[in-house]
Amino acid sequence: MNSTLKVTFVVIFGVLMSIAIPRLTTTEQTKKLETETTTKTESNISKNEVAIATPEPDESGTPVQVTPPAPVETPKPAPAPAPAEPVVQEQPAEPVVFDGLTLTELTAKLDRSLHSTLAGTGKSFAKYAVEMGIDPYLAVAIVLHETGCNGTCSKQVRECYNVGGMKGGPSCNGTSYKRFNSLDEGIYAFMINLKENYYDQGLNTPEKMNKKYAASTSWATKVNHYISKIKAA
Repeated sequence: MNSTLKVTFVVIFGVLMSIAIPRLTTTEQTKKLETETTTKTESNISKNEVAIATPEPDESGTPVQVTPPAPVETPKPAPAPAPAEPVVQEQPAEPVVFDGLTLTELTAKLDRSLHSTLAGTGKSFAKYAVEMGIDPYLAVAIVLHETGCNGTCSKQVRECYNVGGMKGGPSCNGTSYKRFNSLDEGIYAFMINLKENYYDQGLNTPEKMNKKYAASTSWATKVNHYISKIKAA
C-alpha cells in the first residue's frame, strides 16, 4: 500500500469515527436515563403500596387498622302505594214505625187495600198516621167503609177528594159534603179530623167512635171487618 492510500484510509476512518462516537454516547445516555426513570417509578409505586398496606403506627407504636369504607348502597325506590278501596257508605236501617213495619213496608201494605181513585195513596195515609199518632189500619178502614173504594170510589172522592164523608163547605156539587182541592189535601183533612175530634178525646177505637161518627149501631162492626182485611193483605 502506497502512502497516498494510507493517508486516504486514515482520513476516512477518522471521519467515520467522528460520526459514530457521538451517536453511541447519546444512545447510552438515553438508555441510562430510561433505566433510572423506570427504577424511580417502580420505587415510588412500591412505596405507595407499602404506605397503603401498612398504616402508620400510632403514638403507642401499635399499627392503626385502616377500615375500608363501606360500600354505598343505592336506595331502592319506595313501592307505589296500593290504590285505596272505595268506601261504601252503608245506608242506615229504616226505623220501624207501626206494627213491626217500616214506613215503606206500611205504605205497601196499605196500598194493597186501596183501589180505584185511592190507588197509590198508601204513603199519604201512612205518613200522616205516623205523624199524628193514629192507627193507619183504622183510618183506612173508615175510608173504605165510607167511600166504597174497594171497587169504584164514590163521587165525593172522585169529584171532590172527600175521602171520609166529611161535611162542611165549600160544598161538593151542592151537597152537604165538603170539597177539597186535591186528593192529598182531602186525606190530610180527614186525618186531622180523626186526631182532633176523636183521638185527642180518647175515642181511638171503632167502638168508641161509633156513636159520634155514625148513627148506625153496626158502624163499628163494619169498620172492624175492614181492619181485619187490611191486616191480612
